[in-house]
Amino acid sequence: MSTLNNGISMPLLGLGVYDMYKKDAEQAVLWALETGYRLIDTAAMYENEVEIGNAVRASGIARKDIFITTKVHDKDQGFEQTLRAFDESQRKLDCEYIDLYLVHWPLKATRKETWKALERIYSEGRVRAIGVANYMIPFLDELATYSNIIPVVNQVEFSPYLYLEDLLKYCQAKHIQLQAYTPLVRGQRMNDAKLLALSQKYAKTPAQIILRWALQHGVSPIPKSANLARIKENFDVFDFEMNAEDMSKMDAFNENYRVVDDPMELF
Repeated sequence: MSTLNNGISMPLLGLGVYDMYKKDAEQAVLWALETGYRLIDTAAMYENEVEIGNAVRASGIARKDIFITTKVHDKDQGFEQTLRAFDESQRKLDCEYIDLYLVHWPLKATRKETWKALERIYSEGRVRAIGVANYMIPFLDELATYSNIIPVVNQVEFSPYLYLEDLLKYCQAKHIQLQAYTPLVRGQRMNDAKLLALSQKYAKTPAQIILRWALQHGVSPIPKSANLARIKENFDVFDFEMNAEDMSKMDAFNENYRVVDDPMELF
């Protein structure tokens, strides 16, 4: 668990549900909750909030024990539009409250007013925490010039192959929890010989090695999978620890490799 800067707790390891739809999305969340996940990360843009809410209710797990994140769609940014978008996300999720609401992308024309809307929603007690996604250091510096609330989370693309060490240190210094989407690089580096050597050493899969690396850095990884075996595999990372030498080795895997657009192109 991570204690966020407003005092609430968030599980460090979660399930991302990007590119999952209808019954597939619902089933993946049910499997994840049965496996032990308690953090589910969705977004208006993913068009599966209804199914995520269905799964949470069908799980039989108390709502207070599940942490739900969603995000404002780019097309809904702006002050009044964001207020309406939040209402719509809550309607679709059909839950008493949302744990974390994020600005999905830092769009130049609207990110300030969008953040102000999030502050309003938070001040009214309608969401437990607010944060941002895809915010590199210049975005966070800019945000600090007009925000009254420090974001609790910054969700970005982050992996051993995109090791954003400066951003990690910045967020740690500001008490912002860094969260990693596509932490497994969409499977595109699983045959890396360096990674396979560590996999063999620790008798863990390449995916488990990557997720463990993130967790030991204090980063919150939210791997996406709709496959039961992989959902279980990705959660089975709490029974081992990598030594400092191997962590340093993995830090050196960095090649600035992205599978998603670079947010700095929006600055």
